[in-house]
Amino acid sequence: MQTKPLLFPQKPHYEILDGLRGVAALIVVAFHLLEIHATGDFYVVPFINHGYLAVDFFFVLSGFVIGYAYDDRWGKMTLKDFFKRRLIRLQPMVVLGAVIGALCFYFGAGEQFPLVAQTPVWKLLLVMLMGCLLLPIPPAADVRVWGEMFPLNGPAWSLFYEYIANILYAVVIRRFSKLLLTILVALSGLAIVHLTIWGGAGSVLGGHMLTGEQFLIGMIRVMYPFFCGLLLFRLGKMIRLRAGFWICSLVLAAVLFFPRIGGDEHIWMNGLFQSVSIILVFPLIVLAGAGSPIKGRYSVAICRFLGNISFPLYIIHYPFVYLYMAYATEHDMTWREGWPLMIAVGVGCVLLAYASLKLYDEPVRRWLRDRFLRHKAS
Repeated sequence: MQTKPLLFPQKPHYEILDGLRGVAALIVVAFHLLEIHATGDFYVVPFINHGYLAVDFFFVLSGFVIGYAYDDRWGKMTLKDFFKRRLIRLQPMVVLGAVIGALCFYFGAGEQFPLVAQTPVWKLLLVMLMGCLLLPIPPAADVRVWGEMFPLNGPAWSLFYEYIANILYAVVIRRFSKLLLTILVALSGLAIVHLTIWGGAGSVLGGHMLTGEQFLIGMIRVMYPFFCGLLLFRLGKMIRLRAGFWICSLVLAAVLFFPRIGGDEHIWMNGLFQSVSIILVFPLIVLAGAGSPIKGRYSVAICRFLGNISFPLYIIHYPFVYLYMAYATEHDMTWREGWPLMIAVGVGCVLLAYASLKLYDEPVRRWLRDRFLRHKAS
């Protein structure tokens, strides 16, 4: 009987990094639910004002994990193999997120999203197809109100830039020496400082629209953290902490919950906080997460569960956030009035993410791996 061995043996996971990804995903869901209640010209969100920095943390994690998973495979693995692996890992949930977004779309018609009721079914299906293929749409083709490149599932914009970073890594940057990679990371860090401090933005918020300015912000946001993560892996200098998962989780939460500072007159202060968080704090968290042991059955189980649901939760929750936003706007709800509904939506998204993982994502990826990544033994 012939068997189909894996082309490459599966490597062990960094359990703490998996858990931290899940912690960040949970905070992102809470942040997005609170966004509708943001106030002021500078987008002050209740409690989790810097929740959008979780995307930048995800990018650091991704760069580190890409280096760990693939740096030693080049020569045995072709570009085609690499891209097949990345598509199999990410694309099934991207498709599901777009489909869920389409199914929820018309239920969000109203004051918050005035274009929904005007969108014909054929256009919705076209936008869904583009979302399934992770092809961004221009603001002129918007079907909601914000000009998002993925209006059925807003957070997919970060996957678009993740794919760009993966392409750059596979085609060019995997060949960089440590010195050349360090120079690239340093220049990318200066771009973040310029955006947040010297440029006067006070924030890295952006990247979700297909315009020249927003595309530049998106590229700045992915270049430093992703390739910093890759550099961290290649340097191989880890930080060992006792209770590393819990310490790293608290530090990460402290950054994401940190209030906006500086006000209108000293906007550079908030930019400085964000620059330090992205350039220094997030890499240190990843080094500590990768270098620290995790002991105890419950700690390991928590990290594994959080890691397993992290990507499904991130990519399927936002269609339901749109619905909450539409409902809260229609009923003029404050966050104090809306918190029970927010909790219900958040818990429902976690349950749906777990169901999506077990009933769809894992079986589909398993089938795709069997079909496209295995070969018959000679």
